Amino acid sequence: MPWIDLLITPENLIIIGAIFALLLFSAFFSGSETALTAASRAIMHKLESDGVGAAARVNRLISHRERLIGAILFGNNLVNIASATLATVLFSNIMGDAGPLAATIVMTFLILIFAEILPKTIAITQSERMAMAVSPAIAVMTSVLAPIVDAIQFVIRRTLKLFGTNIDMRRDVLSSHEEIRGAIELHHHEGGVVKRDKDMLGGILDLLELEVADVMIHRKSMEMIDAGQPADVIVREVLKSAHTRLPLWKDNPDNIIGVLHQKDLLRALSRANWDEKALDIESTASSPWFIPETTPLQDQLNEFLRRRAHFALTVDEYGVIMGVVTLEDILEEIVGEIRDEHDIDVTGVRPQSDGTYNVDGAVPIRDLNRALDWTLPDEEATTIAGLVIHEAQTIPETGQVFSFYGFKFEVLRRHRNQIAALRVTPPPKLASSATSTIEL
Repeated sequence: MPWIDLLITPENLIIIGAIFALLLFSAFFSGSETALTAASRAIMHKLESDGVGAAARVNRLISHRERLIGAILFGNNLVNIASATLATVLFSNIMGDAGPLAATIVMTFLILIFAEILPKTIAITQSERMAMAVSPAIAVMTSVLAPIVDAIQFVIRRTLKLFGTNIDMRRDVLSSHEEIRGAIELHHHEGGVVKRDKDMLGGILDLLELEVADVMIHRKSMEMIDAGQPADVIVREVLKSAHTRLPLWKDNPDNIIGVLHQKDLLRALSRANWDEKALDIESTASSPWFIPETTPLQDQLNEFLRRRAHFALTVDEYGVIMGVVTLEDILEEIVGEIRDEHDIDVTGVRPQSDGTYNVDGAVPIRDLNRALDWTLPDEEATTIAGLVIHEAQTIPETGQVFSFYGFKFEVLRRHRNQIAALRVTPPPKLASSATSTIEL
Protein backbone atom coordinates (compact mmCIF):
# COMPACT_ATOMS: atom_id res chain seq x y z
CA MET A 1 0.00 0.00 0.00
CA PRO A 2 1.32 3.46 -0.87
CA TRP A 3 0.45 5.03 2.52
CA ILE A 4 2.38 2.27 4.33
CA ASP A 5 5.43 3.02 2.23
CA LEU A 6 5.06 6.68 3.16
CA LEU A 7 4.60 5.82 6.86
CA ILE A 8 7.73 3.70 7.28
CA THR A 9 10.19 6.17 5.88
CA PRO A 10 13.12 6.92 8.25
CA GLU A 11 11.92 10.48 8.80
CA ASN A 12 8.38 9.42 9.72
CA LEU A 13 9.57 6.63 12.01
CA ILE A 14 11.67 9.17 13.91
CA ILE A 15 8.60 11.45 14.19
CA ILE A 16 6.44 8.55 15.44
CA GLY A 17 9.03 7.72 18.10
CA ALA A 18 9.20 11.36 19.17
CA ILE A 19 5.37 11.57 19.41
CA PHE A 20 5.31 8.42 21.52
CA ALA A 21 7.99 9.81 23.85
CA LEU A 22 6.16 13.14 24.14
CA LEU A 23 2.90 11.35 25.02
CA LEU A 24 4.74 9.53 27.80
CA PHE A 25 6.03 12.86 29.11
CA SER A 26 2.52 14.31 28.92
CA ALA A 27 1.13 11.35 30.87
CA PHE A 28 3.87 11.82 33.46
CA PHE A 29 3.07 15.51 33.91
CA SER A 30 -0.70 14.92 34.09
CA GLY A 31 -0.36 12.11 36.61
CA SER A 32 2.16 14.07 38.67
CA GLU A 33 -0.12 17.11 38.87
CA THR A 34 -3.06 15.01 40.07
CA ALA A 35 -0.99 12.99 42.54
CA LEU A 36 0.70 16.00 44.12
CA THR A 37 -2.51 18.02 44.42
CA ALA A 38 -4.61 15.09 45.65
CA ALA A 39 -2.09 13.70 48.14
CA SER A 40 -3.29 14.07 51.71
CA ARG A 41 -1.24 16.69 53.52
CA ALA A 42 -2.04 14.99 56.81
CA ILE A 43 -0.64 11.65 55.59
CA MET A 44 2.42 13.32 54.09
CA HIS A 45 3.07 15.17 57.34
CA LYS A 46 2.78 11.93 59.31
CA LEU A 47 5.17 10.12 56.92
CA GLU A 48 7.65 12.99 57.13
CA SER A 49 7.47 12.79 60.94
CA ASP A 50 8.27 9.09 60.62
CA GLY A 51 11.43 9.92 58.68
CA VAL A 52 10.27 9.21 55.11
CA GLY A 53 12.45 11.44 52.91
CA ALA A 54 10.16 11.29 49.87
CA ALA A 55 7.26 12.58 51.95
CA ALA A 56 9.38 15.53 53.11
CA ARG A 57 10.16 16.30 49.46
CA VAL A 58 6.45 16.18 48.59
CA ASN A 59 5.66 18.57 51.43
CA ARG A 60 8.29 21.02 50.20
CA LEU A 61 6.81 20.92 46.71
CA ILE A 62 3.24 21.40 47.97
CA SER A 63 4.31 24.31 50.18
CA HIS A 64 5.17 26.22 46.97
CA ARG A 65 2.00 25.25 45.16
CA GLU A 66 2.04 28.16 42.70
CA ARG A 67 5.50 27.31 41.41
CA LEU A 68 4.70 23.58 41.38
CA ILE A 69 1.53 23.88 39.31
CA GLY A 70 3.11 26.47 37.01
CA ALA A 71 6.09 24.23 36.24
CA ILE A 72 3.97 21.13 35.61
CA LEU A 73 1.51 23.00 33.36
CA PHE A 74 4.39 24.59 31.45
CA GLY A 75 5.99 21.20 30.82
CA ASN A 76 2.67 19.53 30.00
CA ASN A 77 1.60 22.16 27.49
CA LEU A 78 5.05 22.21 25.93
CA VAL A 79 5.06 18.47 25.18
CA ASN A 80 1.40 18.45 24.09
CA ILE A 81 1.96 21.26 21.59
CA ALA A 82 5.18 19.63 20.37
CA SER A 83 3.47 16.26 19.87
CA ALA A 84 0.55 17.88 18.02
CA THR A 85 2.97 19.77 15.78
CA LEU A 86 4.93 16.60 14.96
CA ALA A 87 1.67 14.73 14.31
CA THR A 88 0.64 17.42 11.83
CA VAL A 89 3.96 17.00 9.99
CA LEU A 90 3.56 13.20 10.03
CA PHE A 91 0.02 13.15 8.68
CA SER A 92 0.81 15.83 6.11
CA ASN A 93 3.64 13.64 4.78
CA ILE A 94 1.17 10.77 4.44
CA MET A 95 -2.17 12.41 3.55
CA GLY A 96 -1.22 15.76 2.10
CA ASP A 97 -3.76 18.57 2.66
CA ALA A 98 -6.00 16.34 4.82
CA GLY A 99 -3.12 15.76 7.23
CA PRO A 100 -3.80 18.62 9.70
CA LEU A 101 -7.43 17.54 10.24
CA ALA A 102 -6.46 13.90 10.70
CA ALA A 103 -3.66 14.90 13.09
CA THR A 104 -6.10 16.97 15.18
CA ILE A 105 -8.58 14.09 15.51
CA VAL A 106 -5.95 11.41 16.26
CA MET A 107 -3.92 13.49 18.71
CA THR A 108 -7.04 14.67 20.55
CA PHE A 109 -7.97 11.04 21.10
CA LEU A 110 -4.44 9.95 22.09
CA ILE A 111 -3.79 12.88 24.45
CA LEU A 112 -7.24 12.69 26.07
CA ILE A 113 -7.13 8.94 26.72
CA PHE A 114 -3.48 8.09 27.28
CA ALA A 115 -2.00 11.40 28.45
CA GLU A 116 -4.86 12.77 30.57
CA ILE A 117 -7.63 10.41 31.72
CA LEU A 118 -5.54 7.24 32.18
CA PRO A 119 -2.65 8.75 34.20
CA LYS A 120 -4.98 10.96 36.25
CA THR A 121 -7.15 7.95 37.12
CA ILE A 122 -4.11 6.00 38.28
CA ALA A 123 -2.84 9.01 40.24
CA ILE A 124 -6.12 9.69 42.02
CA THR A 125 -6.35 6.10 43.28
CA GLN A 126 -2.74 6.00 44.54
CA SER A 127 -2.04 9.67 45.12
CA GLU A 128 0.33 9.45 48.11
CA ARG A 129 2.45 6.63 46.65
CA MET A 130 2.66 8.22 43.21
CA ALA A 131 3.39 11.68 44.65
CA MET A 132 6.44 10.32 46.47
CA ALA A 133 7.55 8.41 43.34
CA VAL A 134 7.47 11.43 41.02
CA SER A 135 8.71 13.98 43.54
CA PRO A 136 12.46 13.72 42.67
CA ALA A 137 11.92 14.49 38.97
CA ILE A 138 9.33 17.19 39.68
CA ALA A 139 11.63 18.81 42.25
CA VAL A 140 14.41 19.11 39.66
CA MET A 141 12.00 20.42 37.03
CA THR A 142 10.50 23.10 39.31
CA SER A 143 14.00 24.31 40.17
CA VAL A 144 15.07 24.48 36.52
CA LEU A 145 11.86 26.17 35.37
CA ALA A 146 11.55 28.50 38.38
CA PRO A 147 12.66 31.67 36.48
CA ILE A 148 10.25 30.95 33.62
CA VAL A 149 7.35 30.20 35.98
CA ASP A 150 8.02 33.36 38.00
CA ALA A 151 8.00 35.41 34.81
CA ILE A 152 4.71 33.84 33.72
CA GLN A 153 3.12 34.52 37.12
CA PHE A 154 4.34 38.11 36.99
CA VAL A 155 2.60 38.58 33.64
CA ILE A 156 -0.59 36.92 34.94
CA ARG A 157 -0.76 39.11 38.03
CA ARG A 158 -0.09 42.30 36.08
CA THR A 159 -2.75 41.36 33.54
CA LEU A 160 -5.34 40.61 36.25
CA LYS A 161 -4.47 43.84 38.03
CA LEU A 162 -5.42 45.76 34.89
CA PHE A 163 -8.94 44.34 35.32
CA GLY A 164 -9.10 45.26 39.00
CA THR A 165 -8.29 41.79 40.37
CA ASN A 166 -5.44 41.53 42.85
CA ILE A 167 -4.56 37.94 43.74
CA ASP A 168 -2.39 36.68 46.55
CA MET A 169 -1.47 33.08 45.88
CA ARG A 170 0.04 32.75 49.32
CA ARG A 171 -3.38 33.08 50.92
CA ASP A 172 -5.37 29.89 51.33
CA VAL A 173 -8.98 30.10 50.20
CA LEU A 174 -9.97 27.85 53.10
CA SER A 175 -8.51 27.93 56.56
CA SER A 176 -7.08 24.72 57.96
CA HIS A 177 -10.09 24.36 60.27
CA GLU A 178 -12.54 24.76 57.40
CA GLU A 179 -10.58 22.19 55.42
CA ILE A 180 -10.73 19.70 58.28
CA ARG A 181 -14.43 20.37 58.82
CA GLY A 182 -15.11 19.80 55.14
CA ALA A 183 -13.20 16.51 55.21
CA ILE A 184 -15.22 15.36 58.25
CA GLU A 185 -18.51 16.25 56.57
CA LEU A 186 -17.45 14.45 53.38
CA HIS A 187 -16.46 11.26 55.20
CA HIS A 188 -19.71 11.37 57.19
CA HIS A 189 -21.70 11.74 53.98
CA GLU A 190 -19.85 8.79 52.45
CA GLY A 191 -20.41 6.66 55.55
CA GLY A 192 -16.83 6.61 56.78
CA VAL A 193 -17.53 8.64 59.93
CA VAL A 194 -20.58 7.97 62.13
CA LYS A 195 -22.66 10.92 63.33
CA ARG A 196 -21.43 10.75 66.94
CA ASP A 197 -17.79 10.94 65.83
CA LYS A 198 -18.65 13.74 63.38
CA ASP A 199 -20.27 15.73 66.18
CA MET A 200 -17.28 15.23 68.48
CA LEU A 201 -14.73 16.27 65.87
CA GLY A 202 -16.88 19.21 64.83
CA GLY A 203 -17.29 20.21 68.48
CA ILE A 204 -13.53 20.53 68.88
CA LEU A 205 -13.38 22.88 65.88
CA ASP A 206 -16.35 24.86 67.19
CA LEU A 207 -14.45 25.82 70.35
CA LEU A 208 -12.61 28.47 68.34
CA GLU A 209 -15.86 30.05 67.14
CA LEU A 210 -17.95 29.97 70.33
CA GLU A 211 -17.99 32.23 73.36
CA VAL A 212 -18.76 31.38 76.97
CA ALA A 213 -22.18 33.01 76.56
CA ASP A 214 -23.09 30.31 74.03
CA VAL A 215 -22.78 27.46 76.54
CA MET A 216 -23.20 29.00 79.98
CA ILE A 217 -26.13 28.32 82.32
CA HIS A 218 -28.14 31.54 82.37
CA ARG A 219 -28.67 33.30 85.70
CA LYS A 220 -32.41 32.55 85.69
CA SER A 221 -31.54 28.83 85.72
CA MET A 222 -28.71 29.13 88.25
CA GLU A 223 -29.02 27.47 91.64
CA MET A 224 -27.58 29.72 94.37
CA ILE A 225 -27.41 29.77 98.17
CA ASP A 226 -28.34 32.73 100.39
CA ALA A 227 -25.51 33.13 102.90
CA GLY A 228 -27.89 34.90 105.30
CA GLN A 229 -29.75 31.68 106.09
CA PRO A 230 -28.96 29.56 109.15
CA ALA A 231 -26.07 27.15 108.64
CA ASP A 232 -28.23 24.04 109.07
CA VAL A 233 -30.61 25.29 106.33
CA ILE A 234 -27.67 25.90 104.00
CA VAL A 235 -26.30 22.41 104.65
CA ARG A 236 -29.64 20.84 103.74
CA GLU A 237 -29.87 22.92 100.54
CA VAL A 238 -26.35 21.98 99.48
CA LEU A 239 -26.88 18.27 100.12
CA LYS A 240 -30.22 18.35 98.31
CA SER A 241 -28.71 19.98 95.21
CA ALA A 242 -27.61 17.96 92.19
CA HIS A 243 -24.65 20.34 91.75
CA THR A 244 -21.26 19.99 93.43
CA ARG A 245 -20.48 23.74 93.47
CA LEU A 246 -23.00 26.43 94.34
CA PRO A 247 -22.56 30.24 94.28
CA LEU A 248 -23.05 31.89 97.66
CA TRP A 249 -24.66 35.36 97.75
CA LYS A 250 -25.22 37.91 100.48
CA ASP A 251 -27.77 40.74 100.74
CA ASN A 252 -28.76 40.42 97.04
CA PRO A 253 -28.27 37.73 94.36
CA ASP A 254 -25.85 39.92 92.38
CA ASN A 255 -23.45 40.05 95.33
CA ILE A 256 -21.66 36.71 94.98
CA ILE A 257 -19.25 36.30 97.90
CA GLY A 258 -18.02 32.78 97.30
CA VAL A 259 -18.55 29.32 95.83
CA LEU A 260 -19.55 26.53 98.17
CA HIS A 261 -18.20 23.07 97.33
CA GLN A 262 -19.94 20.00 98.78
CA LYS A 263 -16.62 18.38 99.70
CA ASP A 264 -15.42 21.50 101.51
CA LEU A 265 -18.71 21.65 103.40
CA LEU A 266 -18.43 18.00 104.47
CA ARG A 267 -14.85 18.52 105.63
CA ALA A 268 -15.96 21.54 107.67
CA LEU A 269 -18.80 19.50 109.16
CA SER A 270 -16.35 16.77 110.12
CA ARG A 271 -14.07 19.29 111.84
CA ALA A 272 -17.11 20.69 113.72
CA ASN A 273 -18.06 17.19 114.96
CA TRP A 274 -21.10 17.32 112.66
CA ASP A 275 -22.60 20.27 114.50
CA GLU A 276 -24.25 22.22 111.66
CA LYS A 277 -24.87 25.32 113.76
CA ALA A 278 -21.15 25.64 114.55
CA LEU A 279 -20.24 26.05 110.86
CA ASP A 280 -18.87 29.29 109.45
CA ILE A 281 -20.32 29.04 105.93
CA GLU A 282 -18.58 32.09 104.47
CA SER A 283 -15.11 30.91 105.51
CA THR A 284 -15.87 27.48 104.03
CA ALA A 285 -16.63 28.93 100.60
CA SER A 286 -13.85 29.53 98.09
CA SER A 287 -13.30 32.82 96.28
CA PRO A 288 -15.48 33.32 93.20
CA TRP A 289 -13.88 33.54 89.76
CA PHE A 290 -15.53 36.07 87.43
CA ILE A 291 -14.98 36.02 83.67
CA PRO A 292 -16.46 38.04 80.76
CA GLU A 293 -19.29 36.27 78.96
CA THR A 294 -17.53 37.11 75.67
CA THR A 295 -14.50 34.95 76.51
CA PRO A 296 -13.74 32.53 73.63
CA LEU A 297 -14.53 28.97 74.62
CA GLN A 298 -11.09 27.69 73.64
CA ASP A 299 -9.43 30.30 75.86
CA GLN A 300 -11.72 29.44 78.77
CA LEU A 301 -10.94 25.74 78.41
CA ASN A 302 -7.24 26.53 78.53
CA GLU A 303 -7.78 28.67 81.64
CA PHE A 304 -9.74 25.91 83.35
CA LEU A 305 -6.88 23.50 82.68
CA ARG A 306 -4.21 26.00 83.74
CA ARG A 307 -5.96 26.88 87.00
CA ARG A 308 -7.14 23.32 87.56
CA ALA A 309 -10.58 24.82 88.09
CA HIS A 310 -14.03 23.64 87.06
CA PHE A 311 -16.33 26.58 87.77
CA ALA A 312 -16.55 30.26 86.81
CA LEU A 313 -19.18 32.99 87.03
CA THR A 314 -19.83 35.05 83.91
CA VAL A 315 -20.48 38.80 83.87
CA ASP A 316 -21.50 41.26 81.17
CA GLU A 317 -19.75 44.51 80.25
CA TYR A 318 -21.32 46.21 83.26
CA GLY A 319 -20.14 43.56 85.72
CA VAL A 320 -23.62 42.12 86.22
CA ILE A 321 -23.82 38.37 86.86
CA MET A 322 -25.10 36.68 83.70
CA GLY A 323 -24.63 33.00 84.49
CA VAL A 324 -22.18 30.25 85.26
CA VAL A 325 -19.95 28.08 83.12
CA THR A 326 -18.24 24.84 84.10
CA LEU A 327 -15.58 22.64 82.60
CA GLU A 328 -18.29 20.06 81.98
CA ASP A 329 -20.29 22.57 79.91
CA ILE A 330 -17.31 23.01 77.57
CA LEU A 331 -16.55 19.29 77.36
CA GLU A 332 -20.19 18.63 76.47
CA GLU A 333 -19.69 20.76 73.38
CA ILE A 334 -17.27 18.06 72.24
CA VAL A 335 -18.62 14.76 73.55
CA GLY A 336 -22.31 15.62 73.90
CA GLU A 337 -24.44 15.57 77.03
CA ILE A 338 -22.64 14.15 80.08
CA ARG A 339 -24.91 12.67 82.73
CA ASP A 340 -24.14 10.96 86.00
CA GLU A 341 -26.30 9.22 88.59
CA HIS A 342 -27.17 12.56 90.22
CA ASP A 343 -28.21 14.43 87.12
CA ILE A 344 -31.87 15.23 86.63
CA ASP A 345 -33.10 14.52 83.12
CA VAL A 346 -35.03 17.40 81.61
CA THR A 347 -37.12 16.51 78.59
CA GLY A 348 -36.52 19.38 76.25
CA VAL A 349 -37.49 17.85 72.91
CA ARG A 350 -40.54 15.65 72.35
CA PRO A 351 -40.99 14.18 68.84
CA GLN A 352 -44.62 13.88 67.76
CA SER A 353 -46.19 11.22 65.56
CA ASP A 354 -46.91 13.77 62.81
CA GLY A 355 -43.20 14.57 62.39
CA THR A 356 -43.24 17.77 64.46
CA TYR A 357 -41.33 18.45 67.69
CA ASN A 358 -42.55 20.08 70.88
CA VAL A 359 -39.53 21.96 72.16
CA ASP A 360 -38.97 23.86 75.39
CA GLY A 361 -38.01 27.46 74.67
CA ALA A 362 -34.81 27.23 76.73
CA VAL A 363 -33.35 24.36 74.67
CA PRO A 364 -30.08 25.54 73.07
CA ILE A 365 -30.05 25.68 69.28
CA ARG A 366 -26.72 23.84 69.20
CA ASP A 367 -28.23 20.93 71.14
CA LEU A 368 -31.11 20.74 68.68
CA ASN A 369 -28.79 20.81 65.69
CA ARG A 370 -26.57 18.14 67.21
CA ALA A 371 -29.42 15.84 68.27
CA LEU A 372 -31.58 16.14 65.16
CA ASP A 373 -28.95 16.94 62.51
CA TRP A 374 -30.53 20.32 61.81
CA THR A 375 -28.72 23.44 60.66
CA LEU A 376 -30.56 26.25 62.42
CA PRO A 377 -28.30 29.32 62.81
CA ASP A 378 -27.00 30.05 66.30
CA GLU A 379 -25.06 33.26 65.63
CA GLU A 380 -27.74 35.67 66.85
CA ALA A 381 -29.41 33.60 69.58
CA THR A 382 -28.47 30.78 71.94
CA THR A 383 -31.88 29.17 72.55
CA ILE A 384 -34.67 28.20 70.19
CA ALA A 385 -36.95 30.78 71.83
CA GLY A 386 -34.29 33.44 71.30
CA LEU A 387 -34.07 32.52 67.61
CA VAL A 388 -37.83 32.94 67.15
CA ILE A 389 -37.81 36.31 68.95
CA HIS A 390 -34.84 37.48 66.88
CA GLU A 391 -36.46 36.52 63.59
CA ALA A 392 -39.93 37.79 64.56
CA GLN A 393 -38.49 41.07 65.89
CA THR A 394 -41.14 40.93 68.62
CA ILE A 395 -42.21 38.79 71.57
CA PRO A 396 -44.83 36.50 70.01
CA GLU A 397 -48.21 35.67 71.47
CA THR A 398 -49.38 32.13 72.14
CA GLY A 399 -50.65 30.56 68.92
CA GLN A 400 -48.61 32.69 66.54
CA VAL A 401 -46.84 30.81 63.75
CA PHE A 402 -43.62 31.82 61.99
CA SER A 403 -41.74 30.29 59.08
CA PHE A 404 -38.04 30.75 58.39
CA TYR A 405 -35.03 28.63 57.35
CA GLY A 406 -37.49 26.06 55.98
CA PHE A 407 -38.94 25.39 59.46
CA LYS A 408 -42.32 26.36 60.93
CA PHE A 409 -42.46 27.55 64.56
CA GLU A 410 -45.71 27.71 66.52
CA VAL A 411 -45.74 29.28 70.00
CA LEU A 412 -47.45 26.84 72.37
CA ARG A 413 -46.88 28.56 75.71
CA ARG A 414 -45.60 31.90 76.88
CA HIS A 415 -44.64 32.84 80.43
CA ARG A 416 -44.50 36.62 80.86
CA ASN A 417 -41.97 37.75 78.25
CA GLN A 418 -40.49 34.29 77.71
CA ILE A 419 -41.47 31.69 75.13
CA ALA A 420 -41.91 28.55 77.24
CA ALA A 421 -42.71 26.00 74.53
CA LEU A 422 -42.80 25.74 70.75
CA ARG A 423 -43.99 23.31 68.13
CA VAL A 424 -41.31 23.02 65.44
CA THR A 425 -42.14 21.57 62.03
CA PRO A 426 -38.96 20.71 60.11
CA PRO A 427 -38.72 20.54 56.31
CA PRO A 428 -40.31 17.38 54.85
CA LYS A 429 -36.94 15.70 54.25
CA LEU A 430 -36.17 15.95 58.00
CA ALA A 431 -39.61 15.24 59.43
CA SER A 432 -39.30 11.45 59.09
CA SER A 433 -36.45 11.32 61.63
CA ALA A 434 -38.86 11.47 64.62
CA THR A 435 -38.52 7.87 65.70
CA SER A 436 -37.79 8.11 69.39
CA THR A 437 -38.00 10.49 72.32
CA ILE A 438 -34.92 12.70 72.58
CA GLU A 439 -33.88 14.07 75.93
CA LEU A 440 -31.56 17.05 76.19
